Amino acid sequence: MKCALVIPPWQPGDIFPEKTASSQINYWQPLGTLYVGAVLKNAGHDVVFLNGAFLSNEEILEKLHQFKPGFAGIYSTAFGWKGAVRLASDIRKRTSNVFITAGGPYPSAAKGGALNGAEDIDAVVTGEGEVTVPELVKRLEKGESLAGLEGVIYRESGEIVSNNERKLIDDLDSIPFPARELLGDFEKYLPAPATYRRKPVAVMMTSRGCDRKCIFCFQFDRERKSGIRYRSVENVMEEIESCLRAGYREIKFIDDTFTSDYDRAMRIASEIKRRKLDFTWFASAIVNQVDKPLLKAFKEAGCWAILFGAESGVQANLNTLRKGTTVEQVRKGVREAKEAGLKVFTPFLIGIPGETRENLQKTIDFTLEIDPDVVNFHYLTPFPGTELHDNIAKYGSMSDDLTEYTYQGGAFVPHSMSRGEMAEMRNLAFRKFYTRPRFLFRRTLGLRSADDLKAAFSGLKSLFWILKEKALFRRKKEKLSGSW
Repeated sequence: MKCALVIPPWQPGDIFPEKTASSQINYWQPLGTLYVGAVLKNAGHDVVFLNGAFLSNEEILEKLHQFKPGFAGIYSTAFGWKGAVRLASDIRKRTSNVFITAGGPYPSAAKGGALNGAEDIDAVVTGEGEVTVPELVKRLEKGESLAGLEGVIYRESGEIVSNNERKLIDDLDSIPFPARELLGDFEKYLPAPATYRRKPVAVMMTSRGCDRKCIFCFQFDRERKSGIRYRSVENVMEEIESCLRAGYREIKFIDDTFTSDYDRAMRIASEIKRRKLDFTWFASAIVNQVDKPLLKAFKEAGCWAILFGAESGVQANLNTLRKGTTVEQVRKGVREAKEAGLKVFTPFLIGIPGETRENLQKTIDFTLEIDPDVVNFHYLTPFPGTELHDNIAKYGSMSDDLTEYTYQGGAFVPHSMSRGEMAEMRNLAFRKFYTRPRFLFRRTLGLRSADDLKAAFSGLKSLFWILKEKALFRRKKEKLSGSW
């Protein structure tokens, strides 16, 4: 069967403030979609991938009309759901005899509720799709009912039918590598400026799941029954080498935490070094799961940067988030990573339940003290399916506009602050950190290439607007005075 996998159209201005988008925009390789593409191709189907990051709505519709798929799978986050529904409606009008399915974080969280008001979507796939989607397409080919197909919620005779959820995949080595060949010009897929050293950049996951219970994190396994599932080191190395053969020169490991199994992380680094593989890489870790020997091994294996989800410089805030870390562990992790020669990225959150202006000032002071190479200040976002979203009255209030469910949108306001205060403090945080002579001098010394210069120029433009406009991070003036 002809299968089309689609990401709805979007523009940088839909997510980021227009005047700072150039220093924030990133185009990630959509691993979930590429994994589904791989299993469909292995099953003998003709697969095309259309990415709305680079194609307009009309261009997608025209390509689908020419391709004439029997199955169309639309990927959607909460932010992108309105666009996914609109695209499904447009596809239905232009392309006949196509079964339209939606998958991704939002359909997985909303389940059957996603189909309400989305009449042109025939079904949603919840959870991991590598087993479910090929089985769904197989039934469509045979003209069989979807009754009992685990992981699928579908329409039948005007009713929404919910099948049982599918168990998460235990043997990750059994899944084929993502079908990166579907990307076409893969050099277009670049992370944000200053967050990579070489290009092209591949994205890879060596594990799935997380054993933490942060209130802001969505996981397919809400109860954490499956824990963290790991790919074997041998399987990971095989994919790394396949990426290098394809021409990639940097890899971003986007596991929730690359270091949750210390010995395994050390083995991966040691194996990269032993094989003398020529690529740079970037990973994320939890601060209490690393130490000097591991960080040094990463550096020697080609790792150039590490991201620690610091979130706050106030212990009470970390406890509220259920982060499972301490301020001292953040301080120690950043220090040891810098001593190992790694660049350190530390995102922080704005709008934590119970947070005040005074708390936020302490967090800003903390960022200046630990002095990472790059910080970001995201709005805490109540993504559907998270503890924060599902118990919103306990924590604050949230917007009913799904397009604001991004780290830039300010969709959540805690009881302890107003949205206007959050925006002002976020602006202050950026100004305080990025206007320091120490930071500017270090950034200037670090310029080595045309990409470095381009990233620095984008950053300076963003900094100019942050300094010029105190309300830069306020998306809607009519909502500045308070909560929702």
